[in-house]
Amino acid sequence: MEKKIAIGSRLVGEGEPCYIVAEAGVNHNGDLGMARRLIEESQKCGADAVKFQKRTVEEILIGEVLERSYTGRNALGPTYGEHRRKLELDSDVWYELSELAQTLDISFFASPWDMQSADFLEELGVPAFKIASADLTNLPLLEYIAKKDKPMLVSTGMSSMEEVAEAIERVQKVHNDIILLHCVSTYPCSNEDVSLRVMETLRRRFDVLIGYSGHERGIAIPCAAVALGAVVIEKHFTLDRTLPGPDHAASLEPQGLERLVHYTRMIESAMGDEEKRFLDAERPIRDRLAKSVVTRSEVKKGTVITEEMLAIKGPGTGIPPGKLQQLYGKIARVDLEQDRLVPLEALDW
Repeated sequence: MEKKIAIGSRLVGEGEPCYIVAEAGVNHNGDLGMARRLIEESQKCGADAVKFQKRTVEEILIGEVLERSYTGRNALGPTYGEHRRKLELDSDVWYELSELAQTLDISFFASPWDMQSADFLEELGVPAFKIASADLTNLPLLEYIAKKDKPMLVSTGMSSMEEVAEAIERVQKVHNDIILLHCVSTYPCSNEDVSLRVMETLRRRFDVLIGYSGHERGIAIPCAAVALGAVVIEKHFTLDRTLPGPDHAASLEPQGLERLVHYTRMIESAMGDEEKRFLDAERPIRDRLAKSVVTRSEVKKGTVITEEMLAIKGPGTGIPPGKLQQLYGKIARVDLEQDRLVPLEALDW
């Protein structure tokens, strides 16, 4: 039986179109207008879902880190704490964004980085929870979120197979609606480090649905993941890669996301099933390009046909070359001109 999980009204899993998540993350830079546009552009590009991130900053970092000086091109505040707070949206804004996504008929959810954020997203009515790679080893948080009884997309970056197993075990104490996302948490990730075959390893080891969350440049790698069976693809998404902030540079802009969706749907259409078929549409091409048994020389009626009298040439509308030896020793019932197709009925002479 094919594995499937419902995320909202959409079935995700084996036999279903790949579920494409535009990971807007914190690429709104704390700006409502930009957040709205990220949702609108995700929908226009054909993504199935747009995902943000939700943090209670004081709950996830110690004071020393929050007070640390934070400078550089991507800094949005003089300290790391102020930088992170700048990337958070007010609670009322989340409700407005959720309503916008509902109006546009695109799924809207987020990665909760702490229990308080998970509670808020539950109240918001998200259809699923995403677990960031950073929290794969945060087993208390995973179990807390699992008890909310909604599908969980779990990224597996910067973790060992044993840690993935512990996370799966903790979630499966509560439910089995898990999609594991193969992920490499470097920004950007080099192609040599992607190791897409790990998806199959995860699938065999844990017998769960598998997807891919990518941090590489471009769209070639996630498209390959689709061909290898990923049921979910997640890619960072921004309106402008040159904006300051932690994730813009490694994100797709609208044109890139639109191409990713387009090529994914092309790949799905091309995958088909496992049955080898000779298509009706191929018949004219085969007739023109394939080969048949022909006469090398003139053959008179009553002649015993020998190897020297026959050759293999196009078109492919006559006796197939594989039947050549069956003609040796046959007696021609009609005259055959030189360099002509041997008639199909010659097999019965």
